Amino acid sequence: MPQGNAAHVATHRVHHLADGRQAIFFADASGIVPEWVHDARALDPRGEPGELRYDRLTGDWVAVAAHRQTRTYLPPKDQCPLCPSVDGRQSEIPAEDFDVVVFENRFPSLGPALGQIPEVPTEQVPQPAYGRCEVVVFTPDHAGSFASLNDERARTVVQAWAQRTKELSAMEGIAQVFPFENRGQDIGVTLHHPHGQIYAYPYLTPTARKMADQAVKHLETTGRTLMGNILEFEQAEGTRMVVQGKHFSVFVPYAARWPVEAHLVPHRHVPDFAALNEEEKDELAIMYRDLLRRFDALYDTPTPYIAAWHQAPLAPKERAASRLHLQLTSPRRDVDKLKFLAGSEAAMGAFINDIPAETTAARLREVTL
Repeated sequence: MPQGNAAHVATHRVHHLADGRQAIFFADASGIVPEWVHDARALDPRGEPGELRYDRLTGDWVAVAAHRQTRTYLPPKDQCPLCPSVDGRQSEIPAEDFDVVVFENRFPSLGPALGQIPEVPTEQVPQPAYGRCEVVVFTPDHAGSFASLNDERARTVVQAWAQRTKELSAMEGIAQVFPFENRGQDIGVTLHHPHGQIYAYPYLTPTARKMADQAVKHLETTGRTLMGNILEFEQAEGTRMVVQGKHFSVFVPYAARWPVEAHLVPHRHVPDFAALNEEEKDELAIMYRDLLRRFDALYDTPTPYIAAWHQAPLAPKERAASRLHLQLTSPRRDVDKLKFLAGSEAAMGAFINDIPAETTAARLREVTL
């Protein structure tokens, strides 16, 4: 087990649930990970992976995971599978208390088996949905969100993302590791407990492929990284900047697609969480937490959002050109109005934004934390 050095680094320990899934317990710098846990549930054996089907019309992979139809859906607090196991009620976390826990999803879109899939199948037959899906539980408290975490806990979550990114990236067949969070029923969450997820894909998703291709082309043409140039442009232009720190900056992108959107970008060219140094992780934890607080402060009720942490693909050429960054988006375009993806966006991928990026940036800057 890694030992925490000084006041910054969380410790962690790997345990196993009743069906063999891994559960990794992370402790705050001031906390202690449990040495032993016991999952007393009688769980069915883990199933085989679902299917990956190749869409020849677009070149995209589509996962078919029929077993997810039975996953838990918006349970009451006393039945939440992400709360601690107490008073004889067994949850997915077999402990009465914890700081942060990451466990393999019981209803995965990808995995649990690992393996290689063909880049372009020669036959139209399903491939095993290799990969891994994990759940990241931010706190034992059922209420709240990442925005309500204290400094130490936010830092522990960042450490968990870094540790899991390193471990998942080394697994067979993995092409990219994607930590993300869906927050709010308007986004489509199925559990209200503060948590995120990590998908380790055996292929590059369509969005990841588009961004990687752009980044590689820019690097080969100019000798400079694309995200580095974008960051310099936004810092110099200024009107869309929200926050600038020592190691990270937050801005609303020039061509924002969503009513509320912000990108959080490291100043140093790093591919993923695992490549950040300790000082960068310290700043990132607080800057990200405070950015979420800005989103929530825009209205009188919490803002639904998707937090997408784009990490570099593992293939060497794409990895050299791509930079870790967050794309934080919300469909909320007014107090009681949401942007839905209809004909132009859903069918054609051609976004139409009602709110200029400069307006969103000004609103986020004006928030008092």
